[in-house]
Amino acid sequence: MDKKRKSQPGKIQNLQAEKLTDKPKLQRKEYEEQIAKLHAELVKLQFWVKHTGAKVAVIFEGRDAAGKGGVIKRITERVSPRVFRVVALPAPSERERTQIYFQRYFEHLPAGGEIVIFDRSWYNRLGVERVMGFCTDEEYERFLKVCPAWERDIIEAGVTLIKYWFEVSKEEQTRRFCERINDPRKIWKLSGMDLESHRRWYDYSRARDAMFAVTDTERSPWYVVNGDDKRRARLNCISHFLSLIPYEKIDLEKVTLPPRQKAKGYKEPDYPYRFVTEKY
Repeated sequence: MDKKRKSQPGKIQNLQAEKLTDKPKLQRKEYEEQIAKLHAELVKLQFWVKHTGAKVAVIFEGRDAAGKGGVIKRITERVSPRVFRVVALPAPSERERTQIYFQRYFEHLPAGGEIVIFDRSWYNRLGVERVMGFCTDEEYERFLKVCPAWERDIIEAGVTLIKYWFEVSKEEQTRRFCERINDPRKIWKLSGMDLESHRRWYDYSRARDAMFAVTDTERSPWYVVNGDDKRRARLNCISHFLSLIPYEKIDLEKVTLPPRQKAKGYKEPDYPYRFVTEKY
């Protein structure tokens, strides 16, 4: 059985008590240079995963507005969606509510040659479901009992399981929520649950602490990402993710662009194409 890691009193609590970082803002030019290098490494990882048949599952959990979505977007924007699959499940249907809790997540675990990114995961039970009363005490306790063993079984089946928790300070979370309220491009990101997560900050803190106490094991640890600075969070998380997988560069066949075929009398037809108006 996995041994729990020795607790570190105040480690997470200290994140609540003060701003997570006082480093100067990372300039866009430097950020773009570093993210481009990481994108190149993610492409190497993609080829390696396909070549070796590796199976990788990455869980993204954390505070609302802590930057999980931004990191997922940057991980996936330069790679194939057939290798990097994002799973963001909606609220369970009536049928799914009658299933074994882990059942609807099990089918989304990676096959050989896949990296599956869970944007929220089975840990909903220990977070929003616990805080909002969507599960019973019995269901909650059963999850705490079963989850470490279930994750151990996933790992022993050959899946590399990586878990990230995104933390953000109270002040920065408030700022981001206000930005969403006032920006028509971001209002869709704001839900009733987000508003409750802002109001119930300390309920979610207690839920997180209880989750770490049981599920932060040596075999399946939680890695905490400082989310106050979005650019640094993206670079730090992607770099760390790459460091956890022993991928190697796969030699590819040299690509040569073939010449176009001869027209052999083909002419463009005089057809009334419905061209898009060139407004810009």
